[in-house]
Amino acid sequence: MRAIFALLVPAMLAGCSSYRADPDQVRAVPVERLLAYQEPLAEAGQLVVNRDFGFLGGGCYVAVLLDRQVAARIGVGEVATFQVPPGERVIGIAADRDDPTLCGKGLLWRELVVPVAAGESRQLRIVSENRGGFAIRVDQP
Repeated sequence: MRAIFALLVPAMLAGCSSYRADPDQVRAVPVERLLAYQEPLAEAGQLVVNRDFGFLGGGCYVAVLLDRQVAARIGVGEVATFQVPPGERVIGIAADRDDPTLCGKGLLWRELVVPVAAGESRQLRIVSENRGGFAIRVDQP
């Protein structure tokens, strides 16, 4: 019995971490949840943000922040593309304050600085992990 329990607990905890979606499973964020950085810009760079599949926060949207402005509300298995001016962009994730449920009451704030050149496309990934919670990372597909 102890052997079964010893194997079951790590398996359950591993199920809380997110995983990269197969490309055919990824959906675009609907336009009503794309809130900024959608207009084409001359000499623009592009940021592409993918959110993993996973149980942790699976029923909640996450706010994607660009230069500390809410740019999108992204769900599990979705991708959003943003047109940004070249330079260093502050990209982050936060609890979705437009969500009236408990999802919008969480204490989530992660950000990083990503340099973007004109004509360049940078990939980012929102992950959820059983030990560290949510994170946003530069992705190397």
